[in-house]
Amino acid sequence: MSSFSKRRTIVLCLVALCSVLLLEGCLRNTSRSSSPGYRDGAEGWVLPDIDSLSDSTIKYGYRLVKSTSAYFGPKGSIRHSTNGMDCQNCHRAAGSDPNAISLRSAYARYPRRQRRSGVTERLEKRIADCFERSMNGTAPAADSREMVAIIAYLRWLNDVTSTSDQQQMQDSVGLAFLDRPADPIRGKRVYSTNCASCHGSRGVGQLAPGRVSYVYPPLWGKHSYNIGAGMYRLSNLARFIRYNMPLGASRTSPILSDADAWDVAAFIASQTRPTFDYAADWPNIAEKPIDHPFGPFADPFSEREHKYGPFKPIEAFYTR
Repeated sequence: MSSFSKRRTIVLCLVALCSVLLLEGCLRNTSRSSSPGYRDGAEGWVLPDIDSLSDSTIKYGYRLVKSTSAYFGPKGSIRHSTNGMDCQNCHRAAGSDPNAISLRSAYARYPRRQRRSGVTERLEKRIADCFERSMNGTAPAADSREMVAIIAYLRWLNDVTSTSDQQQMQDSVGLAFLDRPADPIRGKRVYSTNCASCHGSRGVGQLAPGRVSYVYPPLWGKHSYNIGAGMYRLSNLARFIRYNMPLGASRTSPILSDADAWDVAAFIASQTRPTFDYAADWPNIAEKPIDHPFGPFADPFSEREHKYGPFKPIEAFYTR
């Protein structure tokens, strides 16, 4: 074979190889974008462009989730009925962040029986719980324009999230229990090093310019969530901290260790915050989560053990 023929053969092989790689890339991109909500991002999915939507109700719902305090906070335009926190202080990126208590499949999960109330609840009731517990206020009526808009937004968010994305979020595991109780004293040291620069040494957070909403939310005190909120349970708070804090952390690239997250959560939970009438919660006490800190319990462990652990012996009691 002449040198020209050899060069021609090599060129043709390279062209063929590039074509195969290009086709493979196209097929991969086609598969990944099968969900209309898919966009390449750090975690494989980011919120589609809200401004491009024609449905004003969905847009309004998005704004309510993103900037709740602007409508219902101490300086809210509708009424002053919450502590000034926003839904997205916990459900980050307006509920679309898969690391931070994602709302991307919330619409599909309701109605369903809630063990905390012992009855089947609609999504409107679950949203009202967030207003009353996490935002320590009063909720808009179930048939209000605002509640209808939030539901519309969550339905849209569910529709643009693929089934595989929803399953992945549902399959995500919690944080492993420690072999010891979570330590508030050690947690205070971790907090001072990693958290206080944003949330403050007294946990009061930082208000945005205009003092309507928080850049960094309060973690305890009168403007934080109350003792009836899900974040008051140590496992929920520790998992959120592990995969979201300090800023820059994610499920795939956490910054704090498991022990750090548990101990910081214990320190935060040991601080004062608003109360809540939880007497009607968990009518079947055997269904209480093992880190629910208020008795009575269907086991021999104390309230302190249920609050700080160690949780493995309590778990073993219920799985024996």
